[in-house]
Parts: sequence; structure tokens; C-alpha cells
Amino acid sequence: MVKNLLITGYKSHELGIFKEKDPGVHYIKKAIEKQLTVLLEEGLEWVIISGQPGVEIWAGEVAVELRDQRFPDLKLAVLTPFLDQEANWNEARQEQYHELLAQADFVESISNKPYFSPKQLAAKNGFLVQKTDGMLILYDEDTPGTPRFYLKPARRRQEKDPAYEVLYITPSDLELIYQDEQDAKGEFWE
Repeated sequence: MVKNLLITGYKSHELGIFKEKDPGVHYIKKAIEKQLTVLLEEGLEWVIISGQPGVEIWAGEVAVELRDQRFPDLKLAVLTPFLDQEANWNEARQEQYHELLAQADFVESISNKPYFSPKQLAAKNGFLVQKTDGMLILYDEDTPGTPRFYLKPARRRQEKDPAYEVLYITPSDLELIYQDEQDAKGEFWE
């Protein structure tokens, strides 16, 4: 059973999403909500993210919504790789990030220094995999991107601990959610 779930995936720019009102954000959040709801009904207690823009921020927002609406015992932890990770982000992204941090149940930086080396990011990935029971990842094998850096420590962990779960949200999953919503609206695909 997964009690502590790491959620990760692509950064927004890797998905070609540059505005929060992009329709793709809606479908990604729906896919995350669908997976989280199943896990919450099975005993999920914590959602853990590092706060990267894109899938992680959206997952944090979904976790907060689920906690506020249906699962009051759900907790959100944001474990950033280093201090002030948002320092070079644009103002809108910083505002979204700070709003999420304010709603999180636990916020801490893994490295108590500002960015100085890519090793901080690798250390964060390994640490988060070790501190969780499973990982939910938005990932497409044909488009590796930054999520692949989480998959390496997750696969190493699975070799030692086969109970560590890696759950995927794939482009096919997103397409199914899109089609389901279109069908519900009476807009059918051929």
C-alpha cells in the first residue's frame, strides 16, 4: 500500500505549456486526480513533490483541492532541492508557487543552500524516492525529458524493494480523459 506518494513529471515548458489556462493543464490535473482518488481510497496519506513548475505544481494543487473537498486527512509536503528554487522564475510562476507553499502541510529544502550544483537535483531525486512508498509520474518513453532523472533512482529502488510502486500517467491516459470529456459533452470522435 502506498502511504507516501512522490508525484513528478514534465516541467510545463517541456510539455509546450506556457500559460496556466492552457487546456492541457486541465487534462493533466484530471489524470492526477483520478490516480490520487484511487490511492486515497486505499490509504494514501501524503503527496510529496519538489515544487518544480509543471506537473509537480499541478499535482500539489490537485492534492490541496482533494484535501479541501473530500479527503481532509491528505497531507502535502513540498521538499525543494535547494533554497529559493523559484528565484529565477517569472512573477506569475513565483506567485503560484508561493500560494501552493502556503497551503502545504510541510515545506523544507533538502539542501539548505541556494543552487550551486546539479548534484543537488540528483540528491533530491534519490532522497524523495527513498522517503516514499511509490511514485506517480507523467511520462512518455518516447520523450524522456527531466522525469527520467527520477526513474533511475526509482528503478534502482525497485531492484532492492519490489514493493516500491511506479505508477504512470501516459499520453494515452490523457487522450482517454480528453475523449471521455468530449463524449460527456456530446462531441464524438471518429
